[in-house]
Parts: sequence; C-alpha cells; structure tokens
Amino acid sequence: MLTFEEIRKNEEINTYITQADRSLAAMGYTEHSFAHVTKVADTAKYILETLGYPEREVELAKIAGYLHDIGNLINRSDHSQSGAVMAFRLLEKLGMEPAEIAVIVSAIGNHDEGTGVPVDELAAALILADKSDVRRTRVRNMDISRFDIHDRVNYSVKKSILKINEEKTLIKLKLSIDTKYGSILDYFEIFMNRMLLCRKAADYLGLDFKLIINEQQLM
Repeated sequence: MLTFEEIRKNEEINTYITQADRSLAAMGYTEHSFAHVTKVADTAKYILETLGYPEREVELAKIAGYLHDIGNLINRSDHSQSGAVMAFRLLEKLGMEPAEIAVIVSAIGNHDEGTGVPVDELAAALILADKSDVRRTRVRNMDISRFDIHDRVNYSVKKSILKINEEKTLIKLKLSIDTKYGSILDYFEIFMNRMLLCRKAADYLGLDFKLIINEQQLM
C-alpha cells in the first residue's frame, strides 16, 4: 500500500508543490508550500484519529492533505478540480488502489469554499484542516505598509488552535488576534465562507463547530 511517507518523499510531487507555491507567490498569495501542506496533513490526521477512524483512512487523509493544493500549479482558479485530476494521475501511476484514489481525489476536488462540499469524512477533515491554517508565518510580504487584507488578517493571528473536546461532540477553532494589524471584522470579511464550510464539515463528522477569537465566541 502506498504510504504518506512515500508521497512526502516523491521528487515529482514535491517539484509540483514547489512550482505551485512559486506561482501563488507571483500573484501575491500567502504561503502554500510545504509548511502549509504538511500542517494540513497533520491536522487532518489529528481530526480522524481523534474521532476513531481506521488507521488506513487516517493515512489517506494525510495524503489528501499533502496533495490538496497541487492544482495551483495550473491556475489558482478552479485549483481544487485541477488538483484532483493531477492527484488522480499521480496516484494511479504510483500504483494506488482505485478505491483509495477515489476518496482522495474526491476530497481534494471538494476542499475549496467556492464549490466544495464535505461529501465524506476525508473531505470533511481536509476542509477543516485547510481552512484552520491561519497564521502569521504564511505572510510573505514583510512590508506592513503594503499589506492587503489577506496579509493583515494572517499577520494578525498570533496563535491558532483547532481542538476536539474530550466528549468528541465539538471542534473549536480558537484564534488570538493582534487587532493592531487586522480586526475581527477583517477576518470575517475574507473568511466567512470558509467558516461556514467548516461548520458543514464539522456537522458531517457529527461535531458542532465553534469559532472563538480573542476569547469571544463568534460562531
């Protein structure tokens, strides 16, 4: 069986992730390279592992997390769909079983807030893992005077924690924001659709979704 470690060490895949991030950097987007995809893979693992899903399903979620943004190599527009097609060809070439390719490709194709739907537990975990990765270190532009709203919001986040409660009934995204750089209103302006998709993803997993910013519950 194809493993996450084999995917993580694959030179062809890593070349595509690197170039995809370069393209996004040229367009002024925040970091979408190895720090992001590794964090998404680890968070997707945490979600399904905590909820007691089988070990192989957890492994597939990690693979989906690592590959989810590869479509940015082609274009930012519709990158979830193009990434799903790329992942299909790559995983098929590496000899993964069709049933496993199917769930990974479906999750990748449904992770973007524009068109995404939590169609299964893998897709739900990927959505939550991806949309919760908001942090200062994703900002490339170090000239604060030239920040756009995405830079301001990401740079303002001093701490971000996604946690499932012990009863496994609630998943909470807790953010600590420095309002000197970005306001809570700024966060909602660009992330409202993402948070609504997170709520749908949590619901699919049988969880309530809560968003807490600076100790205030907002969702």
